[in-house]
Amino acid sequence: MTEKPNRYTAIVGHIFKQKYRKGATEIAFEREDIERAARSLKIKLPKNVGDVVYSFRYRKQFPESISSKAPDGLEWIIEGTGRSKYRFRAAALAQIEPNPKLAETKVPDAAPGLIEMYALSDEQALLAKLRYNRLVDVFLGVACYSLQNQWTTT
Repeated sequence: MTEKPNRYTAIVGHIFKQKYRKGATEIAFEREDIERAARSLKIKLPKNVGDVVYSFRYRKQFPESISSKAPDGLEWIIEGTGRSKYRFRAAALAQIEPNPKLAETKVPDAAPGLIEMYALSDEQALLAKLRYNRLVDVFLGVACYSLQNQWTTT
């Protein structure tokens, strides 16, 4: 039995399916398309509509129905193209792998137990662990300080 996609996946899949044409490498869409897709699918619109796009830009993988349509050697990404305007774009595969020839620096985990106990599995939890363990300092070789965790663009 296949699992029903969550509403973000259903919305993005619907937009892609409506706008995709064979051979396309760019597919424009707008915030209003998210709202129309939710209405069409009879799905409750998320309170933070922008999180639908954000989640696929930074957290989630596209469903097979989208990723399978990428040209060979490319993958779909979502880019912002203006205020409430976006596009799916076929881009080179982003494979980030460690270089086995570089030295490994072991850093003991200095995050307090409360952080470990209550941290979720999102980017804010990761940033907290980076700060407590001073990993940016270790990487750069200088003392670094956290100024801002999120950047709101509009």
